[in-house]
Amino acid sequence: MITVLFFAHLQEMAGTDRIILHENELTVTDLKEKLSNDHGIINLDQIMFAINEEYAGDKDVVKAGDTVALIPPVSGG
Repeated sequence: MITVLFFAHLQEMAGTDRIILHENELTVTDLKEKLSNDHGIINLDQIMFAINEEYAGDKDVVKAGDTVALIPPVSGG
């Protein structure tokens, strides 16, 4: 089981602040594809991914028991 947390506009896209995936292991790239295909969450190439509070790249592996946070770009002024 992998917990995926959504922040800001991603919560609106997903319709929730988190989802649970019943996967044992997948790469961040695989996760992006799954979120896009299964949940309609698009433009994920501009989103930062963190696995267990550590920033992750596309080739990093998410395992059962991990928490993944999707962090949209932040702008301010």
